Amino acid sequence: MSDEEVETLAAEVRESLRMVIDPELGENVVDLGLIYQVLVEHDGTAQIEMTTTTRACPATGYLKDAVQSAAWIVPGIHSVEVRLTYEPLWTPKMMNAEARHRLGLVETGRNA
Repeated sequence: MSDEEVETLAAEVRESLRMVIDPELGENVVDLGLIYQVLVEHDGTAQIEMTTTTRACPATGYLKDAVQSAAWIVPGIHSVEVRLTYEPLWTPKMMNAEARHRLGLVETGRNA
């Protein structure tokens, strides 16, 4: 698999992860900023580094399983490794602007 194919697969995996919805916030894990890294090896192994909104998140197991399943469905992915981390700790500032807006977390003022 070429470097270009690996990069394309990583982008396809990231897009597929948008199907995974955080059950508490109702937004996908990509827009929430819970996916820190998606790498694809030349052998088709996807390595995903992710977090949850809190260490005690009751949906941790569900989210990890759903992320793994969403990556598996991408053609060309042969195995998936999901690593959970809390470095750095997630904050709402990690969400993209659309997710912050949908959740009513739009900043106001001159520095917004």
